[in-house]
Amino acid sequence: MRHVMTMAGTGAIGLMAVFAVDLLNFFYISRLHDPNLTAAIAFTASVSYVQIAVSIGMTIGLGAVIGRMLGARRFEDARRTASAFLVVMLGVAFLLGITTAVFAPLLLRLLGAQGMALDHAVMFLRTVSPALPLISFGMGLSALLRAVGDAKQAMRVTLTGAIISATLDPLLILVLHFGLEGAAISTILARAATTVSGLICLRRHDLLERPRLHAIPDATRQIGGVALPAIATNLATPVAGAYMTRAIARFGLDAVSGQAALDRIVPVAFALVFALTGSVGPIMSQNLGAGQVDRVREALIAALKITAACVGVTWAVLAAGEPLVVWLFNLHGAGIQIAHLFCRWTVSGYLFIGLLFVANTAFNNLGHPLYSTMFNWGRATLGTIPFVAVGLHFGPSGILIGFALGATLFGSAAIVTAFHVIRTLPLRMMQQRPAAGSDLPTRTDAEAMMELQEEGA
Repeated sequence: MRHVMTMAGTGAIGLMAVFAVDLLNFFYISRLHDPNLTAAIAFTASVSYVQIAVSIGMTIGLGAVIGRMLGARRFEDARRTASAFLVVMLGVAFLLGITTAVFAPLLLRLLGAQGMALDHAVMFLRTVSPALPLISFGMGLSALLRAVGDAKQAMRVTLTGAIISATLDPLLILVLHFGLEGAAISTILARAATTVSGLICLRRHDLLERPRLHAIPDATRQIGGVALPAIATNLATPVAGAYMTRAIARFGLDAVSGQAALDRIVPVAFALVFALTGSVGPIMSQNLGAGQVDRVREALIAALKITAACVGVTWAVLAAGEPLVVWLFNLHGAGIQIAHLFCRWTVSGYLFIGLLFVANTAFNNLGHPLYSTMFNWGRATLGTIPFVAVGLHFGPSGILIGFALGATLFGSAAIVTAFHVIRTLPLRMMQQRPAAGSDLPTRTDAEAMMELQEEGA
């Protein structure tokens, strides 16, 4: 518990700082009293979350594989593989950022954006998206710092970007009156600062070298075995969020603004839960590499206790602070209705979303990445679309209730499966014992699918 709290706590501070700046950014925009601007932020967030989900998936693979190598005391292999895969991360992020900028109008119209809100959103995405490689690279560096157990430096990387953004946002948005353009400029500079900080902090661990071209295919194969399913898994959350945004958009800009406010409160309120996904993973993978299955189980149980405590405290705070939320973000009409229901009731559904996230971390780091893909996409489709479709008939409140019910179903099933995976680890380790000097084998998607079918039978 102490190790998990140290890693997750420092990670939460960094994440909370980043998300708090995003929350302040939305607050500054809301002070301009233009619902088109606040709605534009909601629409761009849905697209940006897809970009970040891809980056997070790559960092999950990077952290899991490098953490396993370090746990097995294969430092040279870890350094070569990490350096090579960072090149892959840069290339993927560059292609994704440029593609998003080109197709921004089409993507935003699919989400329901129109009029001035659409114009503002297109401008923001086309300004920020080409800088995606900066934040993707910075996240990769932070993942390597967590893999070597340097939680404080990993926190410093994220705090650097947050401080830059917190300093520039009010200056560019309110003082210089750049509005949404100012927010975009601040975002780019903050991403650049994150990357520079990551490079500086990682130098002391000597975990990077000049990338070797011949090492890129092997690094891509090893890390891609975890990263690709992790990307697919992480894409489910923004896809579900995009569906939610499109559904909410039917009830007008006030409803979209209310949902946008909640989308920024949630990451701050549950930063500790979100930090667990990046922090407890390396702990699990290192102990798996060292053959310490009991400690893998202890890490999962500790993460569950932290999740439950965090949701309980957050629920109490938001229930008491609901009027403040409405006032801070200048909510009106349907936006007030959404804030009321969330702060009083549906916030409790994040307990099960937290269970899902923790279970996914276990799957990704214990050789079952396809399980996390299955559960996340199950929640994004079967756990979201039918529930939200029914809720639509009851207004914005029905949408939020449907979303929470779907999360409850899939979060519960995922955590039960995670404990089953850990119970079977000793037997699997005996069956798949690696040869001396080799890494633990990475299960392919086809093998994992066969295993699922066998267990289902």
